[in-house]
Amino acid sequence: MSQDGRQAKKANEASLTEFSLIERFFTRQAVKNTSTRLGIGDDCALLSIPDGYELAVTTDTMVENVHFFAGADPEQLGHKLLAVNLSDLASMGARPLSVMLALTLPKVDENWLTAFAKGFLALAERHSVDLIGGDTTSGPLTLTVQAMGLVPRGKALLRSAAKPGDLIYLTGSLGDAGLGLKIRQGYQCSDPAAALQRFDRPDPQVEFGMALLGIANACIDLSDGLTGDLGHILEQSQAGACLDWDALPLSDAVRTYIEETDDWFMPLSAGDDYELCFTVSPGKSIPFPCTKIGVIESTPGMRLNKSGIIQPLKVKGFEHFS
Repeated sequence: MSQDGRQAKKANEASLTEFSLIERFFTRQAVKNTSTRLGIGDDCALLSIPDGYELAVTTDTMVENVHFFAGADPEQLGHKLLAVNLSDLASMGARPLSVMLALTLPKVDENWLTAFAKGFLALAERHSVDLIGGDTTSGPLTLTVQAMGLVPRGKALLRSAAKPGDLIYLTGSLGDAGLGLKIRQGYQCSDPAAALQRFDRPDPQVEFGMALLGIANACIDLSDGLTGDLGHILEQSQAGACLDWDALPLSDAVRTYIEETDDWFMPLSAGDDYELCFTVSPGKSIPFPCTKIGVIESTPGMRLNKSGIIQPLKVKGFEHFS
């Protein structure tokens, strides 16, 4: 690019106000939901909640060098930011409706914003999610989404409804995103692509969450690790659990990592899998593939049956300010 071209690009970026930035990068999406009465463009958005439904609302923030590495691919970042919020909705069986997006940016970078919006809006399009508003401000790179979904009144999946005797199930596999983080931190893997895909571009289990309504007793998404997140279910349900090590759905790459490092606790504690962990009364059928990994017990605490030896299992997940 010539010097004149660079100067023109810099002047163009500098001239982007908060409102023109939003209009340029985030308003090309067509409205998908009849519940969206008014989206971006006014002081507030307006939503209409159908009779017989409740509004599920969640908020998640990602901060550079805390939740993602500096220099992370912006398209992947846009995808992941929305995915983690849709995963929260999935854990309660909610159908995604709309989202609000707040960006704190150190500078206006046109290429970064173009790629970020591409990743964010592509996933929104896939799940028919309307972007209905938000905010932009200047500061250290911080990304926040508030997501809203609809769930039949009184039917939302909660953390507090697990019962002794319930079987514990898991969608997908465990520990792949944690392995992806290890790879980003320097671990050498012969085939890193799948693990990095799980870490950089998680797939929220939206359809599975909705399918669990009326089937699962309790549910949570795995954002901070299996032991930490299942621990929330046990705490709020006033119950315990025993997990079966031999039943855990581990990929070949995760098994190889364990063999090479002896870090068998990694898939139990690593976050970012964004699978659903849920409990079901015995005898109920589940209408999609999943893996039974344990049982809810009346005795408090978490235990692990590892090749026939039952041992206490430390409840540990990612915690801020720890």
